[in-house]
Amino acid sequence: MSPGPVKLKPQHAPKAPHQDPQFLDSTAARPIRILAEYLHPLVQLKNEGIGDTIVMFGSARIESHETAQGRLTRLKKTPVSKLKGAERVKHRDALRDAKSALEMSRYYEEARELSHRITTWALTLGPRPRRFVICSGGGPGIMEAANRGAAEAGGKSIGLSIELPHEQFANAYISPELSLNFHYFFMRKLWFAQIAKALIVFPGGFGTMDELWKCSRCCKPENCRAIISSSSTAANIGTKS
Repeated sequence: MSPGPVKLKPQHAPKAPHQDPQFLDSTAARPIRILAEYLHPLVQLKNEGIGDTIVMFGSARIESHETAQGRLTRLKKTPVSKLKGAERVKHRDALRDAKSALEMSRYYEEARELSHRITTWALTLGPRPRRFVICSGGGPGIMEAANRGAAEAGGKSIGLSIELPHEQFANAYISPELSLNFHYFFMRKLWFAQIAKALIVFPGGFGTMDELWKCSRCCKPENCRAIISSSSTAANIGTKS
């Protein structure tokens, strides 16, 4: 006599694709991850009532005047006569770099002041929508100065950070609810340009130049202007020509 049919036990249904981390991290799901980097910032900006932005670019390595001056002061206090040959050369190089950093720190302070003035003016335009909100790349240097100036003026500011090992971190002056992190460079570039009304470019390296050219191509010429920083940029804001 043949045995009866085997009774199968019911199985748990597999996770839906959007709940499966292995699938979401796969190559096949890359379009979903790209779309997420468009939709998530869109929702965050809408929730905060952001109408448009002013984007500020520049070097991540430029320090504040306070930081640069402090480093130079400490080096000058070092008793050079007690240093040996190699140590003396190293100290001389460090002193030269500190003097250069102090000179360049004026751009940090100008970016900070300019951001403060823009934000102070923008706050008079009302909260819904928030107009001309300062937006930076989220890191240190000129980016920090931009967010810092806005924070010191009592306004919100945006930071568009990028995942770079051992290099980038979100600075402390970004409004937490507007601190956005990206994996894909091109999606970050899109959001720099998407609602920008102006680009303000301070001294920087290849990254700054890359952002300038890409954003210049993405922005409609009639809707966006680029301002290249000079030593009198901040001083001239708010003055009549």
